[in-house]
Amino acid sequence: MTSLHKSLLLLLLAASTLVANVECNYGGSGLRVGYYASTCPDAEILVRQSVSSAVSSNKRSGAGLIRTFFHDCFVEGCDASVLIDSTPGNSAEKDGVPNQTLHGYEIIDSAKSNIEKICPGVVSCADIVAIAARDSVELLGGPRFQVKTGRRDGRVSLASKANSDIPSPLDGIDALTKSFANKGLSQSQMVTLSGLHTVGKASCSAFTNRLYNFSTTTSTDPTLDRAYVEHLKAACPQGATTTVVDMDPVSPQVVDKQYYSNLVANKGLFTSDAAIYNSPQTQAQVVNNARLPSKWQVDVVSALIAMGDVGVKTGTNGEIRLNCRVINP
Repeated sequence: MTSLHKSLLLLLLAASTLVANVECNYGGSGLRVGYYASTCPDAEILVRQSVSSAVSSNKRSGAGLIRTFFHDCFVEGCDASVLIDSTPGNSAEKDGVPNQTLHGYEIIDSAKSNIEKICPGVVSCADIVAIAARDSVELLGGPRFQVKTGRRDGRVSLASKANSDIPSPLDGIDALTKSFANKGLSQSQMVTLSGLHTVGKASCSAFTNRLYNFSTTTSTDPTLDRAYVEHLKAACPQGATTTVVDMDPVSPQVVDKQYYSNLVANKGLFTSDAAIYNSPQTQAQVVNNARLPSKWQVDVVSALIAMGDVGVKTGTNGEIRLNCRVINP
């Protein structure tokens, strides 16, 4: 090998190392892939076991864990504040209106308990939430990717913040865009992350505004596919509040691009879904995602990584909660 070839090889290796470091510290958050490699090397394996067991019994569990990650990051940052139980003196996030239908807390509890047995006081609940969401995406048929860790747990959890900071299914495009911008996420990332509505269920109360008494001139949202309207009305008669339906009527247990195909077919469930398709700002992205599923899979990994950086606490900020439901004494 000539000296020139050796020099070029060294430059390529240096560039590869730089790229790897940038990927592991995306957004300058201080997080990195493999954070627990020396302090608790089995942490991700133990989370995976708890999530896999739950999803194999009920695929809806995976959708719940993905949603929990999103709702956690949008309030106080990705710090597991959504897991804290309310006390007589404080109404916590999980009792805020948007979080009252969250589920899967027991899966996080299981993973945390198993980890504490071998690595006490090392792994944060915030990282468990992020890892569990990543594993859920893959176990439901989505892409596999590495998740950065190193988050610490927050000590503040307020229902009022959940009510104000989490986007509503009744939001239009401007409100949605603003909600995501407030967390440092772009409109394009908002459209990408909305694609995860392809799994899970929704309460009738989140969308019956489109079925009954829609406006003074029409009872039903005219942009909804008529057959889909009849399907939803059969599942959610007027006054139904506790019934749940699949957010994706075609492949509700698979992380795929079907959400976008549904939007193009006027079968988006929420007002917010319809807004993403009907807005000239975002319609082209919806159409492209419906046509190019592989591109969305790449984009959703990037968007999930970016969301996982929102408002993280690292270093001496926050704590490693011993019980995910209770702040340390």
